[in-house]
Amino acid sequence: MTTARRSRSHRAVRRAVAAAVALAGAAALAGPAPVAAAQDGTDLWLVTLAGPGTAGDTSPLPETMLELSMRGQQDAVLAAVGAPEPVYRWTSALNGVAVRLTRAQADEIAAQPGVVATERDTVRPLAAAPGRGSATERLVPSGRQRGGAGVVIGVVDSGLSPDSPAFASVPGLGERPARFRGDCSQSADWGASACNGKVVGGSWFLAGFGEDAVRSASSLSPRDDDGHGTQVASIAAGNAGVAVRVDDDELGSYAGVAPQARLAVYKACWTAPDPADDGCSTADLVSAVDRATHDRVDVLNLSVGGSPGFDVLERALLGAAEQDVVVVAAAGNDGERAFASHPSPWVTTVGGTTGPDRRGSVALGGGGPVVEGLMASPRDVGPARLVVGADVSAPGARIDDARVCAPGSLDAARVTGAVVLCDRGRVGRVDKSAAVERADGVGMVLANVRRQSLDTDLHSVPTVHLDRADGDAVRTWSRSHPLARVTLTSLGTDRSASQVLAWSGSGDPAGAVVKPDVVAPATGVLGAVPSDVRGTRWAFASGTSAATAITSGTAALLVDRRGWSATAVRSALATSAAPVRGTSPLRAGAGRVRAERALRPGLVYLTDPADYRAFIDGRLAGRDPEQVLNLPSVLLGAEESRTRRTITNVGGRALYFSSSARGFAHHRAVVTPAAVRLDPGESARFTLTLTARPGAPRGDDGTVVWRGGDGTRASIPVVVSR
Repeated sequence: MTTARRSRSHRAVRRAVAAAVALAGAAALAGPAPVAAAQDGTDLWLVTLAGPGTAGDTSPLPETMLELSMRGQQDAVLAAVGAPEPVYRWTSALNGVAVRLTRAQADEIAAQPGVVATERDTVRPLAAAPGRGSATERLVPSGRQRGGAGVVIGVVDSGLSPDSPAFASVPGLGERPARFRGDCSQSADWGASACNGKVVGGSWFLAGFGEDAVRSASSLSPRDDDGHGTQVASIAAGNAGVAVRVDDDELGSYAGVAPQARLAVYKACWTAPDPADDGCSTADLVSAVDRATHDRVDVLNLSVGGSPGFDVLERALLGAAEQDVVVVAAAGNDGERAFASHPSPWVTTVGGTTGPDRRGSVALGGGGPVVEGLMASPRDVGPARLVVGADVSAPGARIDDARVCAPGSLDAARVTGAVVLCDRGRVGRVDKSAAVERADGVGMVLANVRRQSLDTDLHSVPTVHLDRADGDAVRTWSRSHPLARVTLTSLGTDRSASQVLAWSGSGDPAGAVVKPDVVAPATGVLGAVPSDVRGTRWAFASGTSAATAITSGTAALLVDRRGWSATAVRSALATSAAPVRGTSPLRAGAGRVRAERALRPGLVYLTDPADYRAFIDGRLAGRDPEQVLNLPSVLLGAEESRTRRTITNVGGRALYFSSSARGFAHHRAVVTPAAVRLDPGESARFTLTLTARPGAPRGDDGTVVWRGGDGTRASIPVVVSR
């Protein structure tokens, strides 16, 4: 590593770690909201002690002895300031506690030897973006019938509704993995039957968020009363062959990305009386990650946004990675305002892309226009009368309510058999189509009234969602042609190229590594939801949470089919991804996840998990460019010119691999050696040297590609920051 690069990397780590130390509220990071202080003047503080948890400890001592030693260290730190018994103790993923302290006590603890960081607890948002974007290519995340057998995906989220057939115990799941040692807590609405052959673990964590802060209807159990966790779990690992029916629409057969994988539920995200206060306490999240690490899940899904720094949650995820868990987390949905969440090199951070749209048309009879929008239903409607909601208000209803098709506002005598034009706004989009159905309408045209997204929802009647201009055109035509009839037609899928969504979290050009690592569809991905949240039992998920679930399911396929280590899986996900043309790797990472390609990457970039801890502790300090993390990406400072990586043949036979460097606009890029021959399991180092062209701008990006003699192709993104 060059001196400049080493200095920049270490400065980035030191800045991030220092931000977590308890000095003048340093843990109040942008994004998460601080948890309210108690009446006694204390707050919940998260104290991280030096060294790994049991997952990363390499000593020969048994786990129970290590835990006792850590508890002793924790007690000594707390006793020094007269602190009470901790709310949580962590010993698996990291060594630390969550404890109520005054500000003075927190400052005193932060100054003690062996204390790495002291942070005030915060509440983080789930990485969902309802109402944004368009639908993906398929109504279901996967058409697979198999994949993921013997793998446990841990889902840290809002819980799970086990009543959906997507989570039933079905034949073909195989034996319960011997490695997994989690259990299933029980409560009034989460009995012993909630855990079965498919759902193998269930825990919940509330001490950070606070029982007094949840809404009265919240389930104090692993059961999901929000819907987000159930959607995420079903996208990643919902059973195959589940029929999806919404009202009169048969939407096909559902399957998650890894339909044979099992699920362990760690509920750490809660709903509050005011939806603006919903979220996940960092203390609860760290406790969930600590438990999942102890339970030895194979893949850990965290569809939660939050801090862009190396805080206590990132250290907990480091412990999971040291347990050989594939950690997959959301980049977040604040790409227009903040850098991507989860900047750690041990996390596969996932951004979001659009997908091919499911489109529909509105054709107005009598020579009227034909306009296109989004339409989930496969059923065509019409020709039928077209009425404007504002013109068919029910007796006693306000015209403004009928304009937006609010529940109970439409007159069935005038709506029966008609398609209703409803303005967007004031009430939920699916509530509008439900109102049309209750008034015996046969279809709906949903019209934006300002610059808004187009969305594919599961409506009660076939619906085409139009932008403002097209909605205005339909409204104008209907006014001047009151007898005109309309036809709604499903046009199927528009397979345009994927694009990174504007709100998907972007990487920091001054950071230590390229983020996000990969991207996946993040709009309109179908998933199961609790019946008491959505009567249809199905809903579209949008946000990098959906993209994360797709990637977690893909990781489970690799663990099942290949039995690779976590670092090999992380590498295969990245090196096999499809580049997003014309987009910086700091927006798209290595590209869009491709499951079939990931199963056969040819080469992988293996990383010793011990190097992760050396990285965060600042111990990768040599001048040799070999002393860098062996990641499937490269981020160089403008003053740097050289780095090294190691590739390993994971194929079944000896092969020649040839290299190329492409896409660099302002640098000459050379890979040496240009070609290597590797036996199965054999590794080789290569050097990437970049030479700036005279007078060229400082920033640049490109790709290093290794092609195998068997047709495999492994590529990594390279970014030269400005």
